[in-house]
Amino acid sequence: MPSHPGAVERAYREHWGRMLARLTGELRDLDLAEDSLQDAFASAVATWPAAGEPDNPPGWLLTAARRRAIDRLRRDATARNRLPLLIVDEGEDPAHDIGDERLRLIFTCCHPALAHEARVALTLRCVGGLTTREIARLFLVSESTMAARLTRAKKKIAQAGIPYRVPEGGELPRRRDGVLAVVYLIFTEGYAATSGDRLIRDELAEEAIRLGSIVRELMPGDAETDALTALMMLHHARRDARTGPSGDLVTLAEQDRSRWRRDEIARALALFRTAWRAGPDDFPGPYLLQAAIAAEHTAAPSAADTDWSSIAKLYAGLEHLTGSAVVRLNRAVAVAEAEGPEAGLALLAGLDDALPHHHLLPATRAELLRRLGRTDEAVRWYGRALDLVGTDPERDFLLSRRADTDP
Repeated sequence: MPSHPGAVERAYREHWGRMLARLTGELRDLDLAEDSLQDAFASAVATWPAAGEPDNPPGWLLTAARRRAIDRLRRDATARNRLPLLIVDEGEDPAHDIGDERLRLIFTCCHPALAHEARVALTLRCVGGLTTREIARLFLVSESTMAARLTRAKKKIAQAGIPYRVPEGGELPRRRDGVLAVVYLIFTEGYAATSGDRLIRDELAEEAIRLGSIVRELMPGDAETDALTALMMLHHARRDARTGPSGDLVTLAEQDRSRWRRDEIARALALFRTAWRAGPDDFPGPYLLQAAIAAEHTAAPSAADTDWSSIAKLYAGLEHLTGSAVVRLNRAVAVAEAEGPEAGLALLAGLDDALPHHHLLPATRAELLRRLGRTDEAVRWYGRALDLVGTDPERDFLLSRRADTDP
């Protein structure tokens, strides 16, 4: 990502995915499109501070990227004859074209020829515009590991000749899960940024909700797709209350619930109830369970009225379904609220190997130890969390908690 903090970075965050998808459709070559767009952003970093931001930043960048692509092709005479990385399916039904190149790119990157994690990582990079470092933090791996994974995914696309299209008919439901995972991870980065001076990146969260709505249009009546969209809307409706006037973190218990966007919550709850009725009675899917948890939080008029026992049970079902260490961490928080900090602390045992880089694990352990009066241990774990935390608001919050705890 360009390092310029002003107009160029704003254009990158807001328009990267749309521009890359459009260039990929025009050039039929993902690597060429990405390299050319990166060149265009580098040119913007060098040009805009002196010349001023253009009236149409994405138009300027697209024009520059196309010129860079032409230059690259002229330098490589064999490029025009090689097998393109992404092949346009000329036989695609125009009636099925929803007019959004980003959705085409998502389904291309989520093709079953790719491993699941590669699908998610590649789409986050190409469509969401996340940096390799940001994606690595989401996957809890090193940046070099993620860079290699992205490179392998692109090579796999080239070898498989994956078509640049939206799947049709019976193929579409089978491809759903990978796309939903991508959408939710894009939302996660927007809802709780992994690095930087902002806790919330509204543009990513809103993009994920928009993409979720598009997938819903493609797959009407699908319970998990509806549930994911409801889940994201429920979380995003609390955005105004999650930070203070200076961008400082405000915990769920301390949020001013009058600042929650009740109109958005009402729409999300209606969608969730529809999804719950449409879902299976015996084994609700992971997004249905998470949406049910979010619905419990928004239903409580105050933090004290939260039904933590019900939330803990929902997390237990979600853990049974997914086996996720992060779900166990969240379950521990709910159990601590319902049964006391000792019970929550017990659930954290054994998670360090699974979550070695996740700052919320030591932060949660520190909080529960503080509640138990074990302040020396709590201070040490707050220090460990500070070593891992990525955003300034969360770092400031942890520093404040440690200062309040220090005996």
